Amino acid sequence: MTDASRPLLTVDHLTMRFGGLVAIDDVSFDAHPSEITAIIGPNGAGKTTVFNCLTGFYKPTEGMLTLNRGKRSFLLERMEGHDIAGHAGIARTFQNIRLFSAMSVLENLLVAQHRSLMAASAGSFAGLFGLPSYRHAHRTAIDKAKGWLDRVGLTHRADEDAGNLPYGDQRRLEIARAMCSDPVLLCLDEPAAGLNPRETQGLNELIVGIRKDFGTGILLIEHDMSVVMQISDHVIVLDYGRKISDGTPDQVRADPAVIRAYLGEEDEDTAVTANAAAGP
Repeated sequence: MTDASRPLLTVDHLTMRFGGLVAIDDVSFDAHPSEITAIIGPNGAGKTTVFNCLTGFYKPTEGMLTLNRGKRSFLLERMEGHDIAGHAGIARTFQNIRLFSAMSVLENLLVAQHRSLMAASAGSFAGLFGLPSYRHAHRTAIDKAKGWLDRVGLTHRADEDAGNLPYGDQRRLEIARAMCSDPVLLCLDEPAAGLNPRETQGLNELIVGIRKDFGTGILLIEHDMSVVMQISDHVIVLDYGRKISDGTPDQVRADPAVIRAYLGEEDEDTAVTANAAAGP
């Protein structure tokens, strides 16, 4: 398999148990470079647990999680969370926004680049004495941060505390902060939660633009089916920790197992209602 054709992420027989509770039960799927892969399912289906396993918050009970970056492969289940972000190249956002609320909007984006700045500072020596290598790295970090502020429409609020931003602006800032680490895989945990329709449409455009302009693979958890069906290339459906469907948006929304999971036992009227709700 060539580098271009192999999956960006392979989840192989992932299982996560908490005592007697099986949160994820033998789930396998692939996510590909420059594609948007959505993970959907009813509340409690195990979606965020998958993210937590991928990003090092949990160590899986069983299974392999492989991230392919260039010619290298990373076994995520064997890595610490900071190495998953720094070396494998996975960044994420959270259901509950986790910005540094007392820092400025610009500072939040600089913090995301601390690894490159620390490397340029040579253990703080270069930074302390203002050596050219550090000055160049610092200018580069600021330029990257300003570029993302412009992209998410927050340049005019760069010096404000992040915690003072309206909710929708905080959502976009969190995505910009994640992208400042130059990830190959961006994990978005319910990014449209709490957004109004105008903000949701802007979010769709931002996510699609990231995929198009940077080639970033995107793994998306989302309850808003208008987002999932509009922008996803690939949809995985979980229910009670098990994968029940895997395919294109059209294939998934027509799957009887998905209809049952969301709306109860399928009958003719239920199927019609589900397809109508999913949109054209």
